[in-house]
Amino acid sequence: MTLRFHGHPLSSFCWKALTALYEDGAEFEFVQVDLADPESAARFRRISPLGMMPALEDAEAGRVVLESSLVIEHLDLRRGAARFLPADPAAAQEVRFWDRFYDLYVQGPMQRIVADRLRPAAARDPFGVARAREQLRAAYAHAEGVMVGRTWAAGEAFTLADCAAAPALVYGEKVEPFTPAHPALAAYLARLEARPSFARVLAEAEPYAHMFPTG
Repeated sequence: MTLRFHGHPLSSFCWKALTALYEDGAEFEFVQVDLADPESAARFRRISPLGMMPALEDAEAGRVVLESSLVIEHLDLRRGAARFLPADPAAAQEVRFWDRFYDLYVQGPMQRIVADRLRPAAARDPFGVARAREQLRAAYAHAEGVMVGRTWAAGEAFTLADCAAAPALVYGEKVEPFTPAHPALAAYLARLEARPSFARVLAEAEPYAHMFPTG
């Protein structure tokens, strides 16, 4: 098997890349990383020196690809066809915008809230959390307006942008709910959760769901 995917079933950025792998139908070996285990962490950092997940080893290409967006673009390169990123430059730019939007303006604030929950009580940052919630609400409002009349994030085709949106919205809903106030965004999330590729990711993550900090 030429592909080895290093990640964790609860990681949102791993969800993003796994969704694309399942969409692509690529055969790969899943290598679970436990950064709390010194041996597992050391082994992973030989592949990803900064400990970034996910990491995709492609033995055939002789490459290790880091960062979820690049992992997904690498799948298109392997296939020699535009699947997750359109060939048309303007359409590709739209997809890249929404990929960045969901990574930076939904996942980013969501992860700051989750990270705060993991801190000791004396080290909590109420101001930072309040600011992150404001950023999430602003992102939801923008996405709501755009999703009216759209099937997927960048139009009618399922792309890199939807792979980014799926985990961002699932976890965003857990920390700063957007339903039912944003019906178009809620309907989009329902479509994502029903997509077989992402439904598989969610099913595989379920045994680890208890690890998500709730408050």
